[in-house]
Amino acid sequence: MFTLSQLRNCIEEGLSPLTCEFTLCRDASLTLKVFDAETGRVDLVVTGISTNRLQTPQEVDKMVEELRYELHSNHLGKLTLDDLPSASHP
Repeated sequence: MFTLSQLRNCIEEGLSPLTCEFTLCRDASLTLKVFDAETGRVDLVVTGISTNRLQTPQEVDKMVEELRYELHSNHLGKLTLDDLPSASHP
């Protein structure tokens, strides 16, 4: 059985180097915000994470893998300014 502190540490380690911010809701669920600390860019927000369903290392590992998948999916198909060809003027 995980304490809230242990659960947070496992999630933070699993999503490093991104930063995690947790909010404990009245119903004992968590809201997780995952962001880049340097830029402040928010990459993922997940609400309603049931702490009751994350009691074993396997359950926590599975959730971290799902979060990684979501983060990866969020970045697919996105263009940044660095991706665009530079316009050269003659």
